[in-house]
Amino acid sequence: MTGWETKTLGELCAFQRGLTYAKSDEVDASSNVVLRANNVDLATHTLDLSELRYISNSVSVPAMKKVRRGSLLICTASGSKSHLGKIAYVDDDYGYAFGGFMGQITPASGVNGRYLFHALTSPAYKGFIEALSDGVNINNLKFDDLRQFSVPVPDLDEQRRIVAILDEAFEAIAIAKANAEKNLRNARELFASQRETMLSGVGCDWQEAPLSDLCHIRHGYAFEGEYFAPAGDHVLLTPGNFFEAGGYRNRGDKQKYFIGPIPGAYVLSEGSLLVAMTEQAAGLLGSPLLVPEPDRFVHNQRLGLVVGKPGVAWVNDFFFHAFNLVHVRNEIHASASGTKVRHTSPSKIGAVRICFPSTTAKQNEIATKLVEVFEACAQLTGVYQRKLAALDQLKRSLLHQAFSGGLP
Repeated sequence: MTGWETKTLGELCAFQRGLTYAKSDEVDASSNVVLRANNVDLATHTLDLSELRYISNSVSVPAMKKVRRGSLLICTASGSKSHLGKIAYVDDDYGYAFGGFMGQITPASGVNGRYLFHALTSPAYKGFIEALSDGVNINNLKFDDLRQFSVPVPDLDEQRRIVAILDEAFEAIAIAKANAEKNLRNARELFASQRETMLSGVGCDWQEAPLSDLCHIRHGYAFEGEYFAPAGDHVLLTPGNFFEAGGYRNRGDKQKYFIGPIPGAYVLSEGSLLVAMTEQAAGLLGSPLLVPEPDRFVHNQRLGLVVGKPGVAWVNDFFFHAFNLVHVRNEIHASASGTKVRHTSPSKIGAVRICFPSTTAKQNEIATKLVEVFEACAQLTGVYQRKLAALDQLKRSLLHQAFSGGLP
């Protein structure tokens, strides 16, 4: 780093606060566009112009309140600390103003705007911003604080060389991430696609019937407050324990435990099949769950215990997947009512028609194959998640090298 200097941000740029205006100045359309915090993409550090705010043409917008090519747009106030201090490089003279919760950073002479942009997307900058708001409820930034951030600065030619390396590398990383994210989505969708195919009802040994002909759905117990405890041998299952795909999750501090006698009929055996009858979380109405352990869980009235009727070929593991079929979930959602909390009932769920093999042997065979498909898809998902993590780490490493003189 011979010849480099360490300077504060205040020495490297000028800062301009955004335009303030009244709520009554907002209109549906005009020639006055104002950029806000949502116009800076947190993940990519780019301008997102898909949703613009307009103010009346009667509002005079000074030139200094409009974004300029080569400057940086920074979020100085936000309801979310993760968005505080986020940066985007302004790549054109858009003629757009920037709002009061935003600021514009204009590099001084001898400072490359892209170089400063990369410095303000580095791990060091992120740590600096986090330290400013750590432990206190600060959701705004003052330039007097921002100006103290230290930036290693080489001469202008070296800045341009570093920018060229980083821009090229990050473009390649962005392409690689886009491909990995697409493959990750495909891996996650593959299992659902295979489930739809395997449970399509093709074959002479399949039947179709309403669920009410095949099973009983019984509400859980209306547990009152006296049952609740900070810890205990029994755990209350609620729709909040359900993943979208039907898996179980521990709710941490929101988990409810019990002490005292529990009505035995509501203590669940391992492999019991439950269905969510309230929309406690988005998309979970009708979601199934297989109880993961014996004699540990109980369920309340928001869940239905699904039990096959005597004489009916019924395997919980098979019907768990059947409850996750698109048409089944859609019909359960369509049967729901309520405004604050949407809910359905055993009788409404019972009206849903379903295809199923007529023998438990075939149901077990399909359930076993679906477990194998799920595990294979989970392995693929893990591969692409690790690749995305590695690409993020590579980007952080390159930024660290760039501002420590380590780039070749």
